[in-house]
Amino acid sequence: MLGRRGTLPFLVGPPLLWLAALFVAPLFLIVLFSLRPESGMVAPGRSWDPSLVQYAQVLNTPAFLRLLGTSTLIALGVAAMATLLAYPLAYFLAFRARARATLYLTLLLVPFAASYLLRIMSWKLMLGPAGVINSLLSSAGLIGEPLDLIFSRSAVVITLVYVWIPFAALPILAAMQRIQPSQLEAAADLGAGPWARLWRVTVPLSLPGALAAFFMVFIPTVGEYVTPTLIGGTGGIMYGNLISDFFGRGGNWPFGAALAMLMLLLTVILVVAAARAVNLRRLIS
Repeated sequence: MLGRRGTLPFLVGPPLLWLAALFVAPLFLIVLFSLRPESGMVAPGRSWDPSLVQYAQVLNTPAFLRLLGTSTLIALGVAAMATLLAYPLAYFLAFRARARATLYLTLLLVPFAASYLLRIMSWKLMLGPAGVINSLLSSAGLIGEPLDLIFSRSAVVITLVYVWIPFAALPILAAMQRIQPSQLEAAADLGAGPWARLWRVTVPLSLPGALAAFFMVFIPTVGEYVTPTLIGGTGGIMYGNLISDFFGRGGNWPFGAALAMLMLLLTVILVVAAARAVNLRRLIS
């Protein structure tokens, strides 16, 4: 029989191969594409000398850098709002739902059964001139003409927050479920009221889950391009739309790869800086 050391390669090997094939190898190809000096699509078998020409072109285009900064700020805002709105939802599931927690959690996950594009398109209908929001406001006599809610960055932010709230609630819920009832009971015995127990016990102990939720929303939102295309239009374009256009309609893979690598570098720097600032090890311990 195989011992612990003998079974470890069989347990770790397949996930590592899967990660290498679907993450490391594509990322390596993107790095190689970004170092090609010529523009256009990459033909297989063509020789080339590594160059930073594409990166220099991106850095010398202020419009691209401004859009990257704007997309980063949007991602930070969406992550913060989604985390704040998901926190009370996770608190309710962890401490108030009790026997019905499984039912409510299932209802929270029901939207995932629908297509992502379908959920985005539903918000396009809701935010449109004849959509639900304008119809309700008009029926209540609050507006005389339909509000211009769609094809803007505000519409993109609203839709992305809606999309990410269920995802953000899950790591927060997992962190809250690790809080022992005895810890809250001890705080109550020491005279802490409900709000004091929330801010001095629940929030600090669930903060790692909230930070995980924040980063889980922030990282993919920086490069989001589907929602800005469908909801934002030309007024809600984000950095991910540039990458998509250069790989697609523009047909300039090296330049699109350089754009993608700069976005990845900025994201990694922000995540590492935030992790060092909040000292995750101290929080978890």
